Amino acid sequence: MKRLLKLLVVLGLGGFVVFKVGVWWLTDQRLGEVRSALEPYGVIERGTISSGVDGRVVLSGSSWQDFRLTRPLEIGRLEFDAGSPLDLASALMDPGTLPDSWMLRADGLGLVLEATMFRNWVTAEGQNGSGEPTLMTLSCAPDPRQQLGSGDLMRMGITALGGEVLIRQHADGVYAELNTAGTGSLELEWPDARIDVIDPERVLDSTTEAMTVTLRDGGLMRRVAAYCAREAGLEPSAWADQTLTAFQQGLEARGLNASRQLLALYRQWLLEGGEMTVAVQPQAPAFGIPVVPVGEELEGAGWMVAYNGATVPDVFLREAEPVVAEPGPGAIEPLEQQENPEVQGWYAASVENASQWIGRQVRVTLSNDNVVEGRLVSVSERELEVARVVAGGEVAYPMLARAITGFEVWRRGRKQ
Repeated sequence: MKRLLKLLVVLGLGGFVVFKVGVWWLTDQRLGEVRSALEPYGVIERGTISSGVDGRVVLSGSSWQDFRLTRPLEIGRLEFDAGSPLDLASALMDPGTLPDSWMLRADGLGLVLEATMFRNWVTAEGQNGSGEPTLMTLSCAPDPRQQLGSGDLMRMGITALGGEVLIRQHADGVYAELNTAGTGSLELEWPDARIDVIDPERVLDSTTEAMTVTLRDGGLMRRVAAYCAREAGLEPSAWADQTLTAFQQGLEARGLNASRQLLALYRQWLLEGGEMTVAVQPQAPAFGIPVVPVGEELEGAGWMVAYNGATVPDVFLREAEPVVAEPGPGAIEPLEQQENPEVQGWYAASVENASQWIGRQVRVTLSNDNVVEGRLVSVSERELEVARVVAGGEVAYPMLARAITGFEVWRRGRKQ
């Protein structure tokens, strides 16, 4: 009897060791494949691997360094729970055979911000990859094309982003949530959806149901509105109107107009934030927002939207002809400014030769008629940076060269 017990104990310990070693090796192999697939985009550091006999595998101290960022995303703990040791081993041997129910949780996510760690949130031309104006632009500078960036977040007191992510696959669909520290949260529920880790795009074909997305800003939008309005030299309501105008222009470039309720909802969100719940159809035109043809009326209740728990009616889009700005007739060239060497004042200069005026006081007129005056601190092929005194210190404002319609320097005139 004792020998039988000893044999069972030895077999149990041997099976436990084999399971742990096998899970470690399989996890390392799968992570190697992921690392190779993501090589064009960044670098994964896997950290340490541990596992449990209840069907969990855990990575500790991992990180992801995206090539577009200057700092890595730290991942304190990443846990995959398959539900049972057999399902875990099967999933690691063949990721295409995930069980009906599983869970992925990432805790201790952290990204330390730097002033120049992100590129602009829009392209240099203020357009998306299709050449269309971007829809949602949060301008935090006199030049409305200069968008909210990591430097702005730091000046708002947000020096790092942190939180946790949960993705749960179950028989009825997918549930996911992202919770952050002080910058809001996002919840998603997608009935009948099925995640395929081998081909993630197949999730779009796995269901015809709409996903319910709930966004809570955690007070962030009020801070953004106050900060961006101040930096742009506007009242918060005027800043919201400017942002709303950019949204309308983006829609018009796509041949669409927004309903009054949609515009009012977006403006309210810009100023107050709050909780917004929407129904999204990823494969439908306009992500499921009803698009009413020209000359017709909305049929039904419109887009399913709830703001702070209350349903918002009549949210929809209407078809319209795209607005294309046509150049006007040839403008009359302005008379050449007469310079007086005895008088110091504003004299026009060429943007192409702006580098020779670094350190001097300049006055820049933008395409939206805004005028920025300050010290020229840097010049590149793409943009100029002008420093202005704000609250006892200097803040540099980048301005796209293509958005500049006038450039003047405070100097003495030259002899003719």
